[in-house]
Amino acid sequence: MAPTEAVKRLVVLVSGSGTNLQALLDAIAAEGPERFGARIVAVGADRHSATGLDRARAAGLPTFVCRVKDHPTREQWDAALAEATAAYQPDLVVSAGFMKIVGKEFLARFGGRFINTHPALLPSFPGAHGVRDALAYGAKVTGCTVHFVDDGVDTGPIIAQGVVDVVEEDTAEGEAALHERIKDVERRLLVDVVRQLARHGYRIQGRKVLLPA
Repeated sequence: MAPTEAVKRLVVLVSGSGTNLQALLDAIAAEGPERFGARIVAVGADRHSATGLDRARAAGLPTFVCRVKDHPTREQWDAALAEATAAYQPDLVVSAGFMKIVGKEFLARFGGRFINTHPALLPSFPGAHGVRDALAYGAKVTGCTVHFVDDGVDTGPIIAQGVVDVVEEDTAEGEAALHERIKDVERRLLVDVVRQLARHGYRIQGRKVLLPA
C-alpha cells in the first residue's frame, strides 16, 4: 500500500500541448496541494518543442528534456530519462501525453508508480490509434483508460475508465470530434485518479488496482 500521510511528489512527462498537465495544475492550484494530496515538482519532455513545457514554466516549475536522438541507444535514453526523473524524487510519475515507450531501467525504478492515459476502453484498441480503431471496428461506446504502465503496450493494470458514446456523426473523417470528447473525459478522470492515489493510497494485486473505499 502506498503511504498517504504526506503530500505526494509528482513528475509529469509530456510530448505535446500538455492539456492533461494543465488540468492537473489547475486542480492542484484550486484545491491546494495539501487538500489535493500532491504537488507537481517537475515536468519532463522528449522534445524541446513540447508546448507543455511552456505551461510548466508559466507555473514556475523546473523542466527537463531527454531526447532519444541525443543518446547512442534507446536503452541509454531510457536510463537517462529514469535518472532525470529520479532526481526529483517522485512518488508518482504521470504520462500526460508522453509519446515514447519507456524501457526496463525506467520501469525498474518507477514500475507500479507510473500512470498513463489511453483514448480507448482497454484492453480493446491498444496502441497509437485507439480512437481510429474503435471507429473502424464499429464500436458503439468507447472512452478512456487510466492505467499503470508495464512492459507491454497499454497492457498495465487498469485504475479507472470513462465511457464516451459513439454517435452517428462520428466517422473516420470526423475522428477528431470524438477524440475531443474523449479528451474532455480523460482530463477529468486523470485528475480524479491522481487525487485518489495521492490522498488514499492503493495496492496492486495481479491485474487489479485496489483503492480504499
